[in-house]
Amino acid sequence: MKEGRIVKIAGPLVVAEGLSGAKMYEVVYVGHERLMGEIIELKGDTASIQVYEETGGLGPGDPVYPSGAPLSVELGPGLLESIFDGIERPLDAIREKVGDFIERGVHVPALDREKKWHFIPVAKKGDEVTGGDPLGYVQETPLVKHIIMVPPDVEGVLEDIQEGEFTVTDTIAKIKKKDGEIHNAMMMQVWPVRKPRPYKEKLPPTIPMVTGQRVIDTFFPVAKGGTACVPGPFGSGKTVIQHQLAKWSDADIVVYIGCGERGNEMTDVLIEFPELKDPRSGKPLMNRTVLIANTSNMPVAAREASVYTGITIAEYFRDMGYTVALMADSTSRWAEAMREISGRLEEMPGEEGYPAYLAARVAQFYERAGRVRCLGSEDKEGALTVIGAVSPPGGDLQDPVVQATLRVVKVFWSLEAKLAYRRHFPAINWLTSYSLYRDTVKEYFDENVSKDFFELSTEAMKILEKEAELEEIVRLVGAESLSPQDQLLLEIARSIREDFLHQNAFHEVDTYASLKKQYLMLRNIMEWYKKASSLLSRGSDIKEIKQLDIWEKLARMKYYPESELNELEKLLKEIKDVTQPAKS
Repeated sequence: MKEGRIVKIAGPLVVAEGLSGAKMYEVVYVGHERLMGEIIELKGDTASIQVYEETGGLGPGDPVYPSGAPLSVELGPGLLESIFDGIERPLDAIREKVGDFIERGVHVPALDREKKWHFIPVAKKGDEVTGGDPLGYVQETPLVKHIIMVPPDVEGVLEDIQEGEFTVTDTIAKIKKKDGEIHNAMMMQVWPVRKPRPYKEKLPPTIPMVTGQRVIDTFFPVAKGGTACVPGPFGSGKTVIQHQLAKWSDADIVVYIGCGERGNEMTDVLIEFPELKDPRSGKPLMNRTVLIANTSNMPVAAREASVYTGITIAEYFRDMGYTVALMADSTSRWAEAMREISGRLEEMPGEEGYPAYLAARVAQFYERAGRVRCLGSEDKEGALTVIGAVSPPGGDLQDPVVQATLRVVKVFWSLEAKLAYRRHFPAINWLTSYSLYRDTVKEYFDENVSKDFFELSTEAMKILEKEAELEEIVRLVGAESLSPQDQLLLEIARSIREDFLHQNAFHEVDTYASLKKQYLMLRNIMEWYKKASSLLSRGSDIKEIKQLDIWEKLARMKYYPESELNELEKLLKEIKDVTQPAKS
């Protein structure tokens, strides 16, 4: 295919002509430095190209070289523990090549071509194999066995398979296809980022992703293969929540996309993640993590591509049968990148200048989540859960990006600056958040935790809602003017908020609570509410009830380690044994 010539440059957008035969989303190399770009609009032989690098210095007449392939990612051993930019260039390899600052036109393969991995086959010569079948595995990190699979579009008979030390581009197996052609299988696959990876069927989201965060698991659970949205203003704790989910959720693999975040925030992630310990194994959390870093000062076009790069890598691990949690922080910056490119294309703007196709792109992204039956002759399940942070200007939930996201996702964790300023973390507003997975995961909770778990959480939520109604009266005339029963309800609501919903991410015990511990804590609080109501009805004074030491014991429940949950059972017995307090 012959090269084209630049006719116009507008920031990251380059217009070139003479590219007859080029396709939409094809990768091209722009200028003498061969800057990487992608065709996003075609009119005859004139192409509009979004360039993933700084375009300063380019001029009309400079050459544009087509590649003939769409923007794709390399998938294979070496993904885990790596830090990539938005188009899957390994930042550590770039640093070794050109120093601390990324120079233009740097081309580094995503996966190391020199490193050898020990491949152990599980299939044997003569086996019939189809897309998704395991050929063997590589122990990529101490925590993750990297399954080497037959590419999705290959089917045939295994002519040969080798064990030993190989690079990702070496041939490890030969597959004779039905048409007689021999496919040389490598440990690496290449997949276009904008094309979802195939699977057999989508399964209902009936298993919760346990996060260890009480406000989430008890009130607003997310299912494995589900979608969640975390909108909130600056300083409300979006990034801390995503860190907590990455560390504590029962996912096998974590893919974290820093999409257009400030450089200092992304630096915190890059410094903290390698130091975090995986709570289940004690090994570094990076052993099962892929980081994609695209800060707000990096080229805007690469930001638009970064979420597709991340979700394609996540789908690849899902296809191995793993549970994957993808954190996108934040999709607002991704939408802003779309808005900038759309403006330079001179497209008709939609609401607040965003492109008219904003909602469609957001939906396409979140719809790649799911719990699925994976390709292959084996019956294996994988799940990809997508949690997107949204940063609306000034915390405005009417922002088009928030509204487009809420139309697609099933869980809404509404972060509030007001709670964050009160030092209540996670700063999730229990009155405005919701989860549409409660009904689908109820059976799991009934069977694995307790049949009355959801009943208790519903009762607790009613108490918090009633407290919100009473707050106006309390502000006007004070709590003493309320009936004793309403005063008790306010005390119980305070206990639910401070002793149950409030959780310290930096406390070694309180940072995580198992489902069993969450159930026992909530059961004790609700049991005390019943007992105290009964004492009130039998003539006890509300002041005397408020002075009982049970309140203090409820406040200490969160600090009992998982090995001492029997103390919570003892507390329940103590609550049941409380007798009428003496009147002063």
